[in-house]
Amino acid sequence: MKPETIHPDGWAPALGYANGMLMPDGTLHIGGQIGWNRDKVFETHDFIGQMEQTLTNIADVVRAAGGEVTDIGRLTWFVKDKGEYLSRQREVGEAYRRVMGRHFPAMSMLVIKDLIEDEALIEIEATAYIRKV
Repeated sequence: MKPETIHPDGWAPALGYANGMLMPDGTLHIGGQIGWNRDKVFETHDFIGQMEQTLTNIADVVRAAGGEVTDIGRLTWFVKDKGEYLSRQREVGEAYRRVMGRHFPAMSMLVIKDLIEDEALIEIEATAYIRKV
């Protein structure tokens, strides 16, 4: 059995990468997602809006693999502005819960200088375990 590329229906093509790779053991590796929509368009240039869209993108990849957000075991966050993240904790929590509910997997956060897409303010990678019955 080989790894399966996961690409949510209706999303613009991923060129040179995969949004998700489902391993034969059920581990789902989700490539870094950013705050653009399924058409690779940024609808907001606000940190909270991009964060919520990024988490929504992750949830879409998990669902495309047959899972739910509660199957996510790890999130690794890359943010460009530590001050904005820290000053908006209440909004961060509200946006997080709108997508993830009260599911809190293992998480790491790194503050970085830049991201490949100039408009991106945040990128998040995820790992999930999809139980196939």
